Amino acid sequence: MADFETVVDAVADDRDALLGRLYEASLGMIDLVTVTIGDHLGLYRSLVDGGPATAPELASRTATHPRYIREWLEQQAVTGILSVDNVAADADARRYSLSPGKAEVLLGNESLAYFVPIARMLIGSTGFLPEIERAFREGGGVSYSTLGAEVHDAIAHANRPMFMQLLGREWFPAMPDVHARLQADPPARVADVGCGQGWSSVAMARAYPNATVDGFDLDAGSIERARANAAAEGFSDRVRFAVRDAADPMLAGEYDLAIAFECVHDMSSPLTHFGQCEDWSKTTGS
Repeated sequence: MADFETVVDAVADDRDALLGRLYEASLGMIDLVTVTIGDHLGLYRSLVDGGPATAPELASRTATHPRYIREWLEQQAVTGILSVDNVAADADARRYSLSPGKAEVLLGNESLAYFVPIARMLIGSTGFLPEIERAFREGGGVSYSTLGAEVHDAIAHANRPMFMQLLGREWFPAMPDVHARLQADPPARVADVGCGQGWSSVAMARAYPNATVDGFDLDAGSIERARANAAAEGFSDRVRFAVRDAADPMLAGEYDLAIAFECVHDMSSPLTHFGQCEDWSKTTGS
């Protein structure tokens, strides 16, 4: 009898542990959804730029519906993202604020703590679950174009802080010969293979004012965004983008350095892909 009760207790513990884990995950999913809404509608930005606000004030600032904004603010306060000055006040009189530390997580697009793009990517990924399920049944994977603009943007903005903060300060200085060549004359030419929306290319230009960067990608939408990003950052003179196959033999021997950041995780066989480009670099490539 004791052994039977032990088994029953073990099964119950196992069940309850998974139930608790999935329940916590469901609360986290709600946070990801509401954080994505707050980002898309500019609600966090308004709370920082315009200061603490009541639901009617925030709705007025952001041209949104007061009732939905009130419910969003209440959820954000309950989950601990926003602070509220007087919980006992009337619902529309409560004033909500975003602390500087949490603002960095939600708005700091050059901070390594910036997390909103991850939320956007995970929520956006639910839109193509049927394609993922089809791949499980048939193989073949899911094409990058299927992911859509929301996920493309999220991937780019998730990686942007790493490029801006680490590429020229830690990653390339860890390779002294590469770091020195990028600073030297004649100006180094860099090929950014599979550049996506171009933030790695822009980061290269920012970190190394003597270098020129050509970014290549097969996704036309990403290249369009990359050009806009380079222009907005003031680097159009040294950073160029093209929809082009990196295996084009016309590119052989044209570059001092070939880099690939945004695309490796999307390749089914990275070594095979990069083997096609082995003649690109005159000196050092990665």
